[in-house]
Amino acid sequence: METEMKLKAAVVPIPAFALPPVSLRRRATDHAMTALALLTVALVLLPLFAIFAYLVYKGIGSLNLAFLTQTPKPVGEPGGGMANAIVGSMVILAIASGMGVPLGIGAGIFLSEYGRNRYGNIVRFVSDVLNGVPSIVVGIVAYGLVVMRQKHFSAFAGGVALAIMMIPTIARTTEQMLLLVPQATREAAFALGVSRWRTTLSITLRTATSGIITGVMLAFARVAGETAPLLFTAFGNQFWNWKTDQPTAALSLQIFTYAISPYDEWHRQAWAGALVLIMLIVGAVAAVRIAVRHGTLART
Repeated sequence: METEMKLKAAVVPIPAFALPPVSLRRRATDHAMTALALLTVALVLLPLFAIFAYLVYKGIGSLNLAFLTQTPKPVGEPGGGMANAIVGSMVILAIASGMGVPLGIGAGIFLSEYGRNRYGNIVRFVSDVLNGVPSIVVGIVAYGLVVMRQKHFSAFAGGVALAIMMIPTIARTTEQMLLLVPQATREAAFALGVSRWRTTLSITLRTATSGIITGVMLAFARVAGETAPLLFTAFGNQFWNWKTDQPTAALSLQIFTYAISPYDEWHRQAWAGALVLIMLIVGAVAAVRIAVRHGTLART
């Protein structure tokens, strides 16, 4: 007991050091910068919400079951819809994604892992140039490469035009995401005897999956609403079409046709089509992001 009392007496309490108060100027600066950051976020989000709200206001009145299940009616007949255009857009975008996504990711892998030479510089230069080429020029190129050879318009030609627009965005995004993977990760795989190509596919690419998917969805959202390339390739169709080698309707084309017409009913349906197009893009992007997030959480 005496020993414990001596130990307690020997323990000297450490005085607590009080932090000096934050000056008024620093607190004011902190609050001002926080308010400025929130203001910039609001300025970025405000146009998006304004566009979506206006589309809902103008298009919700014409959005019904007939619009989603019927083909366009002739002028003067009530009803009708854009079901064939919705399906046509999905077909064209599926073709474009099937060609553009693998090529874009492959180009990004080459640029990141093997492109530190003049060939890589050439690919980067071409990608940057393609990112700035107007979409109507891409449509004319696809017209010359595909439509002129097939002798007719088709969904396949539209998919080729959109794929050409997707590839540079995906390639450059994939390159940047792969470069963010630490070099130590690759070196650890090499130390275990894993080949370089296997390391790239199984480790590096898997680590950057979330960022690559984000780049893919950015490219997808960019081309989903394109109209000019499809005017020269898919051309449009007022009826159902399930063949990829025939003219095919698309939402953007149908919206363009209805918007420039002099008929009020077609104008209302154009607003409804624009609303559906935005909802499809947002839904597709959100679904992929959720799937990727759940897959990432499941792996961890």
